[in-house]
Amino acid sequence: MYAIKAHITDSDAETFRFREQKTMYAGKRIAENDEIFLFASETQGGSGLIARGIVTAVEATPKQPGLARQTPRVSIRVKRTALALRRLGRDELKRFSNWNDERPETELNFKLYRQSTNKIVGISAATAAFLRGFF
Repeated sequence: MYAIKAHITDSDAETFRFREQKTMYAGKRIAENDEIFLFASETQGGSGLIARGIVTAVEATPKQPGLARQTPRVSIRVKRTALALRRLGRDELKRFSNWNDERPETELNFKLYRQSTNKIVGISAATAAFLRGFF
């Protein structure tokens, strides 16, 4: 299970395409048919959690020659399966900052908001179950 925080201009779209997204926390293992939760980046006008979907295509971005350190990037397509019914974003998650408490809210705050960059991240089964409660 995965989450993506990205610039999303049409939160009601039925399909989404994300090009050359940075991956962290096992995000590079994303594959077709994986479940993914979509967060519209608040720093780019979004509102946090907006949708749940299924990954329909994945393409790894080739590494650039001559660069020693490169974050793996992938391009994905997602088919929306549900729209979020409740808000969940940076404001709701920022108070969860005890990085060792194993709460789903803390995992999301750490992986999505500790660094402001857009990214695809792997999430735990407990966090995925928590997120399903928003649909």
